[in-house]
Amino acid sequence: MIDFEKASVFKLAPCRPEDIAPQVSPIMIQGEQIVSCFKTVRDFVVFTDKRVIAVNVQGMTGRKKDFTSLPYSRVQAFSIETAGTFDMDAELDLWFSGLGKVRLEFRGHADVRLLGQIIATFVL
Repeated sequence: MIDFEKASVFKLAPCRPEDIAPQVSPIMIQGEQIVSCFKTVRDFVVFTDKRVIAVNVQGMTGRKKDFTSLPYSRVQAFSIETAGTFDMDAELDLWFSGLGKVRLEFRGHADVRLLGQIIATFVL
């Protein structure tokens, strides 16, 4: 499982769903849709209409990948922090029953308010 305590793993920037869909579609269930996605140089996070999928690309070649599935049904609370004038990063904290807190950090131009709305839609 991905170590979510390492904030440096997740400095995410928006990306196009069509760029990462081939990598996550084999683990998605029938009818599941990608809502939003973000990536670092190698790793990425996908928000679907059912869950958050965090993908940690491992090794020199990047062929080995760790897929962590975080279902919205297990979210107990969440918090968003938007980017500011001097602090250009935004953050999303999710508290999952049985797992604890997961923090995802985004570059300033990521719309975390929209992520908050997406998560609220599926959690509340």
